[in-house]
Amino acid sequence: MAFEGLTERLQNAMRKLRGKGKVSESDLRETMREIRLALLEADVNFTVVKDFVKQVRDRAMGADVLEGLNPAQQIVKIVDEELTKTMGEEAVPLNKSDKIPTIIMMVGLQGAGKTTTAGKLARKLKEEENARPLMIAGDIYRPAAIEQLVQVAQGIDVPVFQLGTDVDPVEIVRQGLAQAEADHNDYIIIDTAGRLQIDEQLMDELAKIKALAHPDEILLTVDAMTGQNAVATAEGFNDKLDVTGVVLTKLDGDTRGGAALSIRAVTGKPIKFIGQGEKMSDLDVFHPDRMASRILGMGDMLSLIEKTQKEYDEKQAQELTEKIQENSFDFNDFLDQIAQIQKMGPMDEIMKMIPGMANNPALKNAQMDPKDMEHLKAVVYSMTPQERTNPDLLNPSRRRRIAAGSGRPIHEVNRMIKQFNQMKKMMNQVSKGNMSGMEQMMGGSGMGGMGGGAGMGRMQKMAMNRMSRQMKKNKKKRLKSKKKRRK
Repeated sequence: MAFEGLTERLQNAMRKLRGKGKVSESDLRETMREIRLALLEADVNFTVVKDFVKQVRDRAMGADVLEGLNPAQQIVKIVDEELTKTMGEEAVPLNKSDKIPTIIMMVGLQGAGKTTTAGKLARKLKEEENARPLMIAGDIYRPAAIEQLVQVAQGIDVPVFQLGTDVDPVEIVRQGLAQAEADHNDYIIIDTAGRLQIDEQLMDELAKIKALAHPDEILLTVDAMTGQNAVATAEGFNDKLDVTGVVLTKLDGDTRGGAALSIRAVTGKPIKFIGQGEKMSDLDVFHPDRMASRILGMGDMLSLIEKTQKEYDEKQAQELTEKIQENSFDFNDFLDQIAQIQKMGPMDEIMKMIPGMANNPALKNAQMDPKDMEHLKAVVYSMTPQERTNPDLLNPSRRRRIAAGSGRPIHEVNRMIKQFNQMKKMMNQVSKGNMSGMEQMMGGSGMGGMGGGAGMGRMQKMAMNRMSRQMKKNKKKRLKSKKKRRK
């Protein structure tokens, strides 16, 4: 994740406040200095940092904070709220036309991931809205750009309109729009040319395409790894084209993440999507509040729940819940869970969505090698059907046989069985509403986060509270939506 360094610095700054019955102005001043340095090192725009620190300091200076109960917790809450505000408060949906088709124009510099993002967006619309998108290949300059778009489109079964590299891009878009009208496509995604840097020729061509197509959405694709240059790029494109939104790519790379904190504040344009992986499914709606939680090490349980829901149907979820409640969760179910987790993405990224796990020492030192999952599966596959359904049968002689069969050392087999039993116990406690048992286990395993080892820390509790509020809000929205449909 892009914010690992920033998360660690901010957590260290907040940790110094922990345990203080009262926070003095000098304590606050030192914390603000640490936060300012952390943001600047993360390549956040200087003006944005200056405004952010001033807002936090002004709010935190109030007597109800410094002299109130749990002042450190209140300051963390203020930082969380100001981070969210800086990135745009709420998720901003796609601009959609009142009549079909909705036209989306993808723009950006060469190498930012524009063509791949166009494919990811087409897949998202197709999967989530049952839409029929058409992609138009408007980049005739970059070698193999059209071929890349065609390959991307074939992988997601979406049509591409293209006329090769010898036709003017404006004419390609003109004919592509006519084709979409004839085929009744409800979305048109125009993949335009990029350059290594902004130039007049590129901007003139994009302006002509905009004048012809009248796009409902102009999405600027920005590489998060370019740091401050990402903000300069966003300003350049916005000045010429008046973009409607930003897609931030490569947030899973080795980047400091400052672009995400700067773009909205500098350009006034919302980040609508973020790309965090190579798979076509790795395009997520940008939620400022969830990103703020992740930056502060509070996790992102809502996104984790949404990822899980995509892989599970209601029947599977109900069956799993019943097994957990009956305490009959076995190694066959364990195999199913591993398969689901592997579909959701890299294990270390998933773990960081759990409150208190981002930059957790135990997690940082753990080796999140994808091969580890395969080793776990090999151990389970070496069990007999009876052993999988009844783990209590696994005595020392059986474990030695399983170790030999799976090619794994006996201590690894013992550790895996122990972890399985701990996980089973925790899942059973959570299903019965026994959170104190889970808190003890989290505290005892180094997962106490900002709150130390004794139970869930402040950060985890804040994250859980936020998740609870958001889930209630989502439930109300679903009920309203159902009532509208009935009418």
